[in-house]
Parts: sequence; C-alpha cells; structure tokens
Amino acid sequence: MNWPAFVLTARLASLASVILLLVGVPIALWIAFSPRRWKFLAEAVVALPIVLPPTVLGFYLLVAFGRGTFLGRWYERFTGSTLAFSFSGLVVASVLYSLPFAVNPMVAGFRAVDQKLIAAARTLGAGRGKIYRRIVLPLAWPSLVAAMVLSFAHTVGEFGVVLMVGGNIPGATRTLSIDIFDQVQDLNYASANQTALALLVFSFLLLCVVYGLNLRAPFWGSK
Repeated sequence: MNWPAFVLTARLASLASVILLLVGVPIALWIAFSPRRWKFLAEAVVALPIVLPPTVLGFYLLVAFGRGTFLGRWYERFTGSTLAFSFSGLVVASVLYSLPFAVNPMVAGFRAVDQKLIAAARTLGAGRGKIYRRIVLPLAWPSLVAAMVLSFAHTVGEFGVVLMVGGNIPGATRTLSIDIFDQVQDLNYASANQTALALLVFSFLLLCVVYGLNLRAPFWGSK
C-alpha cells in the first residue's frame, strides 16, 4: 500500500465531500422545490459529469485552470501558485466531477418529504428557510448521508479527471487509483492487487451503507 497516496486520497475525498454537502444542499433544494419550468436545464448541467467522458471534463478544466484564463491568472495572483497540477486543482475538479453523485440523492430525498407537512408549516406562517431547516433537512437526513458517502467513494475512485488536472506528482497529486495504474505499468501486480483489493472492499462497504440507508428512507420520507 502506498501510504502517501492513501493519505492524499483520503484528504481529497473528505474535503470534496464536505464542500459538496455545503454546495449541494442549496442546489438540490432549488431543483426539488423550484416551480421554474426551465430548471431541467440546471438538472442537465448537474448530471453532465455522469455521461461526459472524464478526459473531456479533465481537459476543459485543465484549460480553465491555465494561466491563459481569467480564473487561472486570478488564482495565481491571489495564491502565488497555479490550480493545474496542484492539490487545490484536484479538489475543484473532484467537486465538479462528483457533483451529481451528491445532488441527485439529495433531490430524491427532498422530493420524498411529505408535502402535507410542508403545506401545514406554510399555513402556520413558517417561511421557506424555516421549513427547510425544521422539516425538509431533518426528514431527508438519510439522503444527505448517502450523498456524502457516494461523493466520497466516487472521489476515491477518480482516475481520468485526476490524471488530466493533477498529473502524477508523488505526494502532491498521486492518488490511489493512479498508483494502481503505475504499479501495473511497472508489472508490479502484487502491489497493485493489494491496493485494488482494499479499494474493492472499501467500495463494497460504502455501498452497503448507501443501500442500508435507502431501506430507512421510506420511513423518514413516507407520506
């Protein structure tokens, strides 16, 4: 096991999951409850990383992070370093790439909340923010946990986007998925198998958590 790559992957997945929770909740609430007819466009944009090849997304992010763009120049002027081929760049890319894996479960959980409870709260004079805080979010907590678990697992398994945006810099951007690729390239199958098996078991356990929460979701969101 490449422990520096393990620690870096854990840091990346944890940070991306927390950011996705903070960013994903307001996006999911808007998608779930907005009456706008054109919100399907926002849903399509959020879901785009699911169908878009990782290398395509990674390429455009690499271009966007470069010194020739406003974002790249602004970040370099502000921090003194570039987003491309850095851990910060990996975080931004991971958040964008895993966005649908966080938002989609949240939207499903929010839509499953009993509309009668929301209507009753509005009748009693509760505002939108209070309804979200006191009713929707507490009842949809299994979906929030599932969103974090899925986004964490998806970030751990990233390869194409990570390789395009971060390259393969030991201790800086080399994640476990890239380490497995390197081990195979070096014909070190024993080490690659050890890391791959650990990720296989880890992914299986995370999926057990997600499906276990899905069994509880009908109770918390029942009508």
